[in-house]
Amino acid sequence: MDIFSAPHFRDDEAARKFLEGILWPDGQVCPFCGVIGHAYETNRAGVYRCAEKECRKDFTVTMKTVMERSHIALHKWLQGFHMMASSKKGVSAHQLHRTLNITYRSAWFMEHRIREAMRAGGLAPMGGAGGVVEADETFIGRKEGSIKRRGHGHKNAILSLVDRESKQVRSFHVDGTSAADVIPIIKANVAKETAMMTDEGGHYFTLGDHFASHESVSHKADEYVRGDVHTNTVEGYYSVFKRGMKGVYQHCSEKHLHRYLSEFDFRYSNRAKIGIADVERSEKAISGAAGKRLMYQGPREVAPV
Repeated sequence: MDIFSAPHFRDDEAARKFLEGILWPDGQVCPFCGVIGHAYETNRAGVYRCAEKECRKDFTVTMKTVMERSHIALHKWLQGFHMMASSKKGVSAHQLHRTLNITYRSAWFMEHRIREAMRAGGLAPMGGAGGVVEADETFIGRKEGSIKRRGHGHKNAILSLVDRESKQVRSFHVDGTSAADVIPIIKANVAKETAMMTDEGGHYFTLGDHFASHESVSHKADEYVRGDVHTNTVEGYYSVFKRGMKGVYQHCSEKHLHRYLSEFDFRYSNRAKIGIADVERSEKAISGAAGKRLMYQGPREVAPV
């Protein structure tokens, strides 16, 4: 059965009702005063008026979300969310533009807004007593204004942390791979009772001073696993990330890299292997749209060619 045959993927009114069910499970939420379930419908479809005496403002389900003030049909937004959430290695803006029959520029803006909805924030520390977190870094693309040369100095550095128990990943675009670049981020995101696993990188040597333990494997000596000491989990994440970035997106400017990381982190942390199916994953992405806006303004903000 074609997944896009569902009513909310074909009809804007059905799409609105579907969206309201996800974003307003306990009743309409006024984006101005925050009151829940105290609003009534106006004579305009999808427009509600807050019943609070001090407010009385009109609102819709897309206000204060990444979809606010968009001219793209609501059912196409839901299709876009589903495509982005269910494609393991991502969906190019060109594919979205062709599938949804919208302009390439609109598809590019839609993708970045969906990535913003996928962005996680305010998360609890990873690991904890008895927990294991793997840390590793990789390099991709080229830093803006840099000259290509041997090594990784001209490339964008990425630090990723994977919690083996919760199967969650968090990735960061960092300035470099020195201890000053990575240790503060690890300390801010991982509980001190955690056992850390890394490779032999010298910037990780002080981790044992901050966490319950720190063990490493030496890739230079062809050591990849020693008992339960390895970084294979985070390297598996990188294999998916790089296949998507090189095979699907092909190019990513440095200023947008953090949004692509949010996209891949979201799908990995909500993947089928841990029991989250495509429909549930796309609905979770939609629920993340609330309270977020992403504005692109000015003549310089154009879609890449």
